Amino acid sequence: MYSSNVADQPLTVQKAIDLIDRLQENVQRAAVVEAGVLRLILTTILARGHLLLEDVPGIGKTLTAKALAQSLHASFKRIQCTPDLLPSDITGTSIYNQREQRFVFVPGPLFAQFVLVDEINRATPRTQSSLLEAMAERQVTVDGQTHRMEEPFFLIATQNPVESAGTFPLPEAQLDRFLISLSLGYPPFEDEVSILEREEHGDPLATLAAVLTPEDVLALQALVKAVGVVRPLKEYIVRVVTATRDHPDVLLGVSPRGGVALQRAAQAMALLNHRDFVTPDDIKAVARGVLVHRLMTHEESREIAVQVIDTVLKSTPVPVG
Repeated sequence: MYSSNVADQPLTVQKAIDLIDRLQENVQRAAVVEAGVLRLILTTILARGHLLLEDVPGIGKTLTAKALAQSLHASFKRIQCTPDLLPSDITGTSIYNQREQRFVFVPGPLFAQFVLVDEINRATPRTQSSLLEAMAERQVTVDGQTHRMEEPFFLIATQNPVESAGTFPLPEAQLDRFLISLSLGYPPFEDEVSILEREEHGDPLATLAAVLTPEDVLALQALVKAVGVVRPLKEYIVRVVTATRDHPDVLLGVSPRGGVALQRAAQAMALLNHRDFVTPDDIKAVARGVLVHRLMTHEESREIAVQVIDTVLKSTPVPVG
């Protein structure tokens, strides 16, 4: 198992770059993920956010999540959502222990460092809402008792964009808890051939070793918060967010929380780009993923939301100097 010395030495940008490059290379040994998509996934992790994937089954979401968790020597759980899934099935419940004559909390699958929530829109709104506290505050309250999540805590939720029967659309408050939303799509021809080659003789995860530790991730997350954002770029973010509220195709624009999310994601992207300061390109690189699910357009369409964001980015003056 990989052993880190991050706890013994302060993490510099150069050390962070080495850790991030090592992680990217290791994940790609098992999962065939386009480099830009993997960078956005890592951006979400480094920014202490959660990820929403809107994709059909079989794209490789579970494999990618497992490869990340295994690369970090982190615990991994998968939750398959169905209409009969109860909140306690996710968060856990208190069971009376006759020997100790007291109630004992039995944690649910939500208590893992990497959690994959498959087809989240198949769960009822009540069950969906049971995830809110964990995603926002990294804790769960059951029977009046608060239980902290183990850090780092990262949740990936998926929803099928094709099927609508038996699904419950995510409310705005739930969507707002996801830092980034992605739609992966089918892989290019060569990548799909690579998938067949890796799966030909065995499980690509079987020999995947950990290259970082959860403590490394926490150190990287702390370093992201130290990445600099100058005042003109803060103003640029606010102008972008404000412009979404005034666009004619938008019913409900991005909230101030969305602006905070855009800044934090840009800080993480800057670190991925080997810098300790944010540039306009970092903001543009994450803008789609951060803002697309925070827009409510007159016609419910991801494509229209993407077009709005692209239009806003083109029309908003970029700070220079």
